[in-house]
Amino acid sequence: MSEHGGYEGADTTGRLDEGGGGRPGAGHGRVVDADADADADGGGGADADGGGGGGGRTDPATEAFVAHRNLLFTVAYEMLGSAADAEDVLQETWLRWSGVDLETVRDRRAYLVRVTTRQALGRLRTLGRRKESYVGAWLPEPLLTTPDVAEDVELADSVSMAMMLVLETLAPTERAVFVLREVFGLGYDEIADAVGKSQAAVRQTAHRARGHVAARRPRGVVSPAETRDALTAFRRAAVTGDLQGLLDVLAPDVVLVGDGGGIKRAALRPVTGAGKVARLVVTGLGRQTAAASVEPVQVNGYPALILRLDGRLDTVLAVRFDDGLITGLYAVRNPEKLSHMGRVTTLRR
Repeated sequence: MSEHGGYEGADTTGRLDEGGGGRPGAGHGRVVDADADADADGGGGADADGGGGGGGRTDPATEAFVAHRNLLFTVAYEMLGSAADAEDVLQETWLRWSGVDLETVRDRRAYLVRVTTRQALGRLRTLGRRKESYVGAWLPEPLLTTPDVAEDVELADSVSMAMMLVLETLAPTERAVFVLREVFGLGYDEIADAVGKSQAAVRQTAHRARGHVAARRPRGVVSPAETRDALTAFRRAAVTGDLQGLLDVLAPDVVLVGDGGGIKRAALRPVTGAGKVARLVVTGLGRQTAAASVEPVQVNGYPALILRLDGRLDTVLAVRFDDGLITGLYAVRNPEKLSHMGRVTTLRR
């Protein structure tokens, strides 16, 4: 790593190197997004030999980044719980990647994952300091996801709101090790390179993180169909003001967590207990105008609800489901966290 935090070269195994000159790729300094058009005629591209955009050929650095972009975003998002910060990490990753001599990189996917991990780790520590001054409870940023995420049970479980909150309880390095090992299946040697630890230390960290997560994660894998049925019953009872109907689907110790970020009204502390939560839900919806609507959507791989007021997105409501009952309700109202709900986000392993 350079004194400015940039990765300037790599050896043939794809390890991040501290020395060596990088080639100034044609896409240098340009952010490549999920829908990037890599055609050289679009300006700023390069041909396969790294030269100026002739013949409409695509710069190989751009090709590789675009090919793995959804994977890199998923890694960063699972580590940070923030889509906005994950996008920033991808921009930083691209800036470093565009200056690498590709001939020295044997495994481009592994190299990109390692750069992304290191950038996310640095941002995760900054994000932790930011959360200390956050107004009220902090929840991960919800994502409108594609149906195929739900089909990958392990991926859906790892990005569910409930699991993301469990990951929040891990130390930064523990979170990185857990995500890379348990979700993406990286080897201990690859993870050691990414987090700057020995393989022995990484194995110990992975063991500790697995135990920590196991003690806090939802009790068993829940199918989207089960969650959808519970949400349908919850929605019906909530919009009709049926208090008993809500009590029938809520666990006695259900917890409602609201995130308004000091911008929108939300409980500053979690509300616990079926009676309190049910009354709060009925009262809250009762205050809304006739223009309010509650709609089912797919959020973070699982069914969820969104509340619109006068046609504008107001709240995203995700749930945790255990043993046939809703045990957690997570209401994200902070408008700064709802920007990605306007489009579908593709997540990949």
